[in-house]
Amino acid sequence: MAVEIRRESWGSPCGENAGRGRTRSAEQHRCDTQPVEDEELAGTHPTEPLTPVGALRRIAFLLERAREDTYKVRAYRSAAATVLSLAPDELARHVEAGTLTSLTGVGPSTAEVITQAAGGVVPERLAHLEQRYAGPLAPGGRELRARLRGDLHSHSDWSDGGSPIEEMAFTAIELGHEYLVLTDHSPRLTVARGLSAERLARQLDVVDAVNGHLAGPGQEGDGFRLLKGIEVDILDDGSLDQSEELLARLDVRVASVHSKLRMDSVAMTRRMLGAVANPRTNVLGHCTGRLVTGGRGTRPPSEFDARAVFEACAAHDVAVEINSRPERRDPPTPLLELARDLGCLFSIDSDAHAPGQLDFLDYGCERAQAAGIEPDRIINTWPRARLLAWANQ
Repeated sequence: MAVEIRRESWGSPCGENAGRGRTRSAEQHRCDTQPVEDEELAGTHPTEPLTPVGALRRIAFLLERAREDTYKVRAYRSAAATVLSLAPDELARHVEAGTLTSLTGVGPSTAEVITQAAGGVVPERLAHLEQRYAGPLAPGGRELRARLRGDLHSHSDWSDGGSPIEEMAFTAIELGHEYLVLTDHSPRLTVARGLSAERLARQLDVVDAVNGHLAGPGQEGDGFRLLKGIEVDILDDGSLDQSEELLARLDVRVASVHSKLRMDSVAMTRRMLGAVANPRTNVLGHCTGRLVTGGRGTRPPSEFDARAVFEACAAHDVAVEINSRPERRDPPTPLLELARDLGCLFSIDSDAHAPGQLDFLDYGCERAQAAGIEPDRIINTWPRARLLAWANQ
């Protein structure tokens, strides 16, 4: 099925209902947003003014990486979507007339940002956030962070993420990634709008379209690639919550437990061992399921025989995820060190549910480097070709 990326606004370019509006190339997008250099996204203050869309996106990015309230982020992303849909002369007329707030999705705060950016200055709101939130998220792990080539765990608004697929992809490019694996949830996790087999099949076509959109007509090349993936639920009996046919069409598969986290240790161990032994499993996601902080409160780790599970990971060539979300810090340090000592591979993942959260990799890199894990044992330090060959051997 051919899929064309069309959008009226940056707010919904690749959602399931995309299909109306003008088509814009990846190069046009880059001109619209003037993405800052990699080191700027890592935290230094922008040295040149951004366009209005670029300023709004940068503010949203900084708010997301700081885990500010979703409604604040939505205001800036909605305004960016509105501005992107306007012709330059139409935007200029609204700026000159002071009528920006008459536009859908633009309020007084975002109108001020747009006006200042359109005037060629760094908006005051952006300058404040750069001062407050920019800079590395963790003091350690910088050498390892520089070695990461991509991220194997991310979510879009097809499941419980907050942004469209293409926005996640463009932000990954701006961060210097060579690849990003899109891993929306599987059907069992209805609370997160897990993808049915039919929806996942449609999403795979959209990923193909996004990659074609990024590369340009007739180009493949060695540039950034959005990879097809899933965060597939590990069911009670250890099976995976998606059909074998669809799992086989994916590039990378992260398998995670999301239900019955307080299952007794023997049953949980058996459940996890079943998933690890499945030849389609590549990464064991957030293995304990714990929460140590954050708006959802805290949650104790699941109980299981960690030695048996990690020995199975090493035997079946399944990577143990170092989940970088600050509220997870999963696995806990003693289990991370046990997996290290048992010879496991690892994947340092952001588990991002918003573009700014892709920067959470800083936290995981700090933990991995402190644990003395060699970079070559971390599969997302590998070139894309090596990663894909390993994941589909």
